[in-house]
Amino acid sequence: MIKKPTVNRIFFKLLLIDFFGILVGATILAVGMNMFMVPNMLAPGGVSGLAVVVYHLLKVPVGLTIIILNIPLFIIGFRVLGTRVVLQSLLGTFLFSLAVEITAPLLPAVTEDLLLASVYGGLVMGVGVGLVFRYRGSTGGTGLLSLILARVWGVSPGQAMLWGDMAVLATAVFVFGGEAAMYAALSLFVSVKVIDAILEGFGMAKSAIIITRKGEKINERLLFELGRGVTWLEGSGGYTRETREVLLCVVTRQQTAQLKTIIHEVDPDAFVILGNATEVHGEGFKKMQQH
Repeated sequence: MIKKPTVNRIFFKLLLIDFFGILVGATILAVGMNMFMVPNMLAPGGVSGLAVVVYHLLKVPVGLTIIILNIPLFIIGFRVLGTRVVLQSLLGTFLFSLAVEITAPLLPAVTEDLLLASVYGGLVMGVGVGLVFRYRGSTGGTGLLSLILARVWGVSPGQAMLWGDMAVLATAVFVFGGEAAMYAALSLFVSVKVIDAILEGFGMAKSAIIITRKGEKINERLLFELGRGVTWLEGSGGYTRETREVLLCVVTRQQTAQLKTIIHEVDPDAFVILGNATEVHGEGFKKMQQH
């Protein structure tokens, strides 16, 4: 008789996966800090950026500064946000700070070129933060601060995080100069784009909404020539009130040209909307996973 996994065992497995995911992400984030940000005096926003400023002013270790600056945020967070949110941030912050200190003496600066350091540093750090977020963790800092300000003052978390990052960049202007701060802003921009790509997908699929009078023929060709399923909807024009067939289909990027050719050959007058599908789950694509 096959034993079914218990709820506790499944829960423990998910926690273990989350822990290793946060650990890997925190380590990658630390690598980006020590190889690109710290040696080139780039402070890309957040508590980690402020820690870079403090390191070059007072020579206080970056990891230690991150912990010290997060302590008051954790204390306030416990009272304002509750235990669960703060504990998720606490693990990521501790692992990140520890990884920064462990890897610091092992990783030399890769380049002294500020442009290369900002772009590749932002890329590496974005991967690290994206993995931490994907496995339900956080590195504290302005992310935790934004939640606190959103709860206390009613501002959106996005606005609060932007203000925090801008404040750190403004500090970097006075300490490192305008040029370094501009490169740090570039690094922050790259990081945000990479984080979005990891959390939402890389847009390797295209979604198509096809409004046509020849839905049956288009449906048949998409099924047999592209091997893609089609969802059939009924629609009507807002002005003419004439009925139209609406087809919804998702294809890979490589199939986009063939999709447009099929539609043009069957119904050149069809109204087609194409967009990026950042995540697609189901038959023909990746299976839905629990996060």
